[in-house]
Amino acid sequence: MGDSSQGQDAPPPSSGGSGMGGLPTGAPPVGNIGLGQGKLQESDEKTMAMLAHILGAVTSFLGPLIIWLIKKDESPFVNDQGKEALNFQITVVIGYVVGMILSFIPFVGCVTMILLPAIGIASLIFGILGGIEANKGVVYRYPFALRLVS
Repeated sequence: MGDSSQGQDAPPPSSGGSGMGGLPTGAPPVGNIGLGQGKLQESDEKTMAMLAHILGAVTSFLGPLIIWLIKKDESPFVNDQGKEALNFQITVVIGYVVGMILSFIPFVGCVTMILLPAIGIASLIFGILGGIEANKGVVYRYPFALRLVS
């Protein structure tokens, strides 16, 4: 147990933030994403990014998808936050589908009575938090989301 054995038991570095069979799950680097880098005014960028998050909480993935498709070329900030909101809402939809499938399995279906409302509440809370942060001009990252749209 000498000092020379430190670091030998450490696991190897992870391979680029991907997990679950190659699906990218790690948050993308924030880099130089900020306000005022596109064609929109800063207040419009904040509003569109906020709408992407808030609409995601209300309309599932359709709201963020529409905002992202319309404004992605006009602002790097809205592009980033629209993709982030869209990825999270796609993850929520996948969670709902898995919950619905699990509801048909005896005894496990009882757990989905708690799981499905919890997914909806988490989507609402994180969507509101994302909207608040985006309205401040801060790049928001959801704590868990599959990064399918990049």
